Amino acid sequence: MKISLLVTFAVILSLSIASTAFGQGSSGEAGSPFIKDFTGAVEAAEGKLLALEGAMKGKESWRPMEGVRSVSETYLHVAFGNYLMMKLVGFEPPADVNFSMDIKKWDTQTTDLSTIADILKASFSFLRASAQKVTPAQLDETMNFFGTEMTKRHAMLEAVGHIHEHLGQSIAYARMNNVVPPWTVAERAAEQETMDKAGK
Repeated sequence: MKISLLVTFAVILSLSIASTAFGQGSSGEAGSPFIKDFTGAVEAAEGKLLALEGAMKGKESWRPMEGVRSVSETYLHVAFGNYLMMKLVGFEPPADVNFSMDIKKWDTQTTDLSTIADILKASFSFLRASAQKVTPAQLDETMNFFGTEMTKRHAMLEAVGHIHEHLGQSIAYARMNNVVPPWTVAERAAEQETMDKAGK
């Protein structure tokens, strides 16, 4: 029950972050307002995932219980989702990434965090680059998502939702291993610095 509540809280927190990022978007990028908001949300989540992944050294194979993805498998699964969602929208992943629809094979390909970071970065680059190629008209096109008809816009929202679902999971994993998310460490340091200056 404790694990379930912690994971639920972390997912809700990450989705709140996603909502804020969608409202902000990214400036100076080509494409529709939706694509700008999409890339803004993706970039916000990417930064947190990469920072957290780098802080989990020595915890790569940890999992909360048998049958649940480990730390390394969770980050690799995020990359899997990035490639899969845009593949379904109509963009084939680069041949050199050796993308496999075999989830278990993909998620367990390595436990080396440095290698996983490179895989994550490449998948996010592909996600953003593919999104920039989607026209406003294409966003309204329908597609089949494993038996469900939806627009490509909806599918791209699902991609962001998938990223934040596993960001929340990763935050919970970190906390359960007494790892403070790097952005929280930075926020606390900034707050302490402000307090120190005010006390002088």
